[in-house]
Parts: sequence; C-alpha cells; structure tokens
Amino acid sequence: MKPKNCLIFGGTGQIGRNLVRKLTKHNYQVTVVTRNIHQKSYILKTQANAGYLNIVEASIFDEKKIRKLFQNTEICINLVGILYESKRGNTFDNIHTLFPSILSKLCKEYNLKNFIHISALGINDAIDSNYAISKLNGERNIISNFSLSTILRPSIVYSVDDNFTTNFMTLLSRLPIFPLYYSGKTKFMPIHCTDLTDIIYNVISKNISSNIIECVGPETISFKEILDRLLKLIDKKRILIPFPLPLANLSARFFELFPSPLLTQDQLRLLKYDNILSGKYKSNSDIGLPSNRFFNQEVKNYCEMWRVGGQFSTDRYN
Repeated sequence: MKPKNCLIFGGTGQIGRNLVRKLTKHNYQVTVVTRNIHQKSYILKTQANAGYLNIVEASIFDEKKIRKLFQNTEICINLVGILYESKRGNTFDNIHTLFPSILSKLCKEYNLKNFIHISALGINDAIDSNYAISKLNGERNIISNFSLSTILRPSIVYSVDDNFTTNFMTLLSRLPIFPLYYSGKTKFMPIHCTDLTDIIYNVISKNISSNIIECVGPETISFKEILDRLLKLIDKKRILIPFPLPLANLSARFFELFPSPLLTQDQLRLLKYDNILSGKYKSNSDIGLPSNRFFNQEVKNYCEMWRVGGQFSTDRYN
C-alpha cells in the first residue's frame, strides 16, 4: 500500500520528534516544516527511517511556500504553540489563532483527509488568560473552516525532552525554598509524550473523527504532589512555601524581564484552573486509547542526572 503523506508543523519539539519516529516507523512519508533547518534538522534526521523524512525550511506565515506543501499531502498536523509571548510576531493571537486558521483553510482547499491540531486542556474555564482565549479562538476557526479536523487537548505533556519535569527538577535541586502558587492545589492529569503520540498515530491510522478529544494520563495529581514526587525521585528535601498572590504577581513580573521567563502573569492566571477532564468532550479512553504510563514510573527513568551520584546513587527511588 502506498504510504500516506503527513505534513507536520512544529515537528522539532518534544511531541514532534516522537511523532516523526512513530510515523516513519510505520512507513508514513513525513514532511516537517521548521524555521531554521541548520539548528533543528540535525535532531530530526536521527529520528526517521531513511527516505521517509523531508525537512523544509519556511516561516509558518509564508503562505505562498506553505501552500505548495499542501499539494502533495493527505494529512496536516499542527504542533506549534507557545507558552509566553515574545517579539518578532510570536504573539498568542498569531500562533494560536491566526496560524491554525490559515492551515485549516488550506486543508479544505486541498481536500485533505484530516487536520490534527494540538490545543490544550482546561482552556474553557480560563477566561482571564490570553493564552487560553487564543487557543479557544483558534479551535473555533478550525472547526468552522474544516469539518474533518480533530482537535486534541492534552494535559501537561512530560518526557525526558520536556520543559516541565526537567525544569522543575533543575530548580528543586538548586533552590532550598520553592514557591507554591495557589497553595499547590491546582490539579493536573499529566500524559506521557509517548501516549500522546500513540493517540495521534491512531487518529491517523484508524481514521478517528471527533472534533475535540481531551487527552490525559491515568492519574490526577495536584501541583504540590508533583513537586513532592519529583523531590523524592531526585532524593532532595526542600521547603515548599505557599506564595500570597501579590507576591506571586510580583515574581512573575520580575521573570518577564528575561528572554525565557520561568513564569509570566498570564501563566499565573492559568494556574488557578484545574487541568483535568471537563466531561464535556470525549477523552482518549472514550475512543479506546487509555494512557497506561504512570508519572513516577516514567520520570524515574530519566531523573538520575538530578540525583547526587547520578546513575550510581544509592537507595535509588526509595
């Protein structure tokens, strides 16, 4: 059977690298669009079987160049997203609203079989977050433009390549005191990157069609519980202190002065809301794809570099 052609935007990130490996392993022809082929492509080239991967350098807003790529593809996957706004047009509206709208229109114009878009869990309730509002507006545009779209809303996605568990373990290993925003009560259902890419692969291979699917892991864990688990895994003891909201806002304003802020005011507002199943949409379990990777079990496979002695540390993970 002739391999299907997949066009991926945002393919050099955590999810993209895993997805490229999964798709090419199953004989899918994959084209990945990246802003800088010299900085990013060397990572991807090791992820795919020879002859199954094509890497194209283009701005995501170069519609003329992007349009040509749609002439030879059947499935488009959008993994592009940002956690904070920066210069050079990287605003929430541009990345989360305008760009997905362009892709969905092109999908309709070229009669693609599916458009898979990665959004985020919990955005319906976060009405005071610019991030959440831009994601919701993007979803509305996609559904309006192309009826064969599938929107996936994952909770926190983690793996050895993430910016979540790895950043927290770095901070927890260095700081004697760590702040708890909103007393650490915000709930998450972290999903491992491999489980999420399995969901994307099955949506493609089994032609699963559903406008919105919420993607979660098998556990509900509070922010404080996540920090406690990470501390135990890296064998550290730290003081976790609830931060009053005014102090938390002040720290977020300070972090925003840096090119890659640890926390922004918008992210702080987003942290007020639980990141769990809403019950309003189908979940990955509802479509027969439950996640089976548990947080502690997976993180312990890559937490050694944050432990004293690394892989040779004693009393590992007890």
